[in-house]
Amino acid sequence: MKACQRLLNGAAVLCMAYGSPEGDEGIEAYFTHIRGGRPPSPQALEHLRERYRAIGGSPLTTITRAQAEALAGELGVPVFVGMKHAPPFIADGVAKARAAGTVRLIGLPLAPHYAEMSVGGYLTAIRKEWKGELVFVRGFHDHPAFVAAVHALIEEARQGFDPELVIFTAHSLPSRIESEGDPYRERLLESCRLVAEAASLPAWEFAFQSASTTGEPWLGPSLDERLATLQARRVLVCPIGFVADHLEVLYDIDVEAMAAAKKRGIELRRTRSFNARPLFIKALGAIVRDQVLRT
Repeated sequence: MKACQRLLNGAAVLCMAYGSPEGDEGIEAYFTHIRGGRPPSPQALEHLRERYRAIGGSPLTTITRAQAEALAGELGVPVFVGMKHAPPFIADGVAKARAAGTVRLIGLPLAPHYAEMSVGGYLTAIRKEWKGELVFVRGFHDHPAFVAAVHALIEEARQGFDPELVIFTAHSLPSRIESEGDPYRERLLESCRLVAEAASLPAWEFAFQSASTTGEPWLGPSLDERLATLQARRVLVCPIGFVADHLEVLYDIDVEAMAAAKKRGIELRRTRSFNARPLFIKALGAIVRDQVLRT
């Protein structure tokens, strides 16, 4: 621990997340940024607005700031926040780290499962802005502290609820990533297997969620497809690919999937999100320390 703390001298962490719009008025700019500057159609924009209104707006930015503040206390170094598609952008976080006199920047995407198409974008953005020493965490899907933290969420959810099946989920991506050799699915399945073994789950499956309508195939099966064919009547969903409450959790699972399950006679529950829970913050601390020691 002392050796690691010496290595952290002069370091700062940049916690990075996908981003979320600030209020209803920020949705168009956010959606346009995701689309690489191409404005969305009025219909697509209104559809997204309806989803955010249904959950009362996304708490992701607030949660990410809370995670960063707690991690700063855990590590004893400055921790900044940068978002991929919304203020404060990654460039803003890097600028704050530079102004604080940071010597070594530790990039920490708050996404457990590395995929070049998604998490790789954080690395590209940070490299564009930071020319000094960089340590980058390329996911933590198999880190023992992360596995233990997910296990704890499942055990909490099983108190008073005995699921016949646990379905792990993560954000889908265009299926062409597999023909390009990206082992995103394999990383996800490894996480699920490690957690299932730790929790001694009698039955579990994996499904993707939150695929976009881009006109190309996306990775499946989807959660909705699995719910449509299940024999189990008591199901626990564990969104293992997410570490905070946001649209994909609060709407795609808590609204859409719950409604679909109810129609099919399935009692569906979800593990709670990590957000700034102390166990998760300690896991992030261990992940950062291990990455620094390996570098």
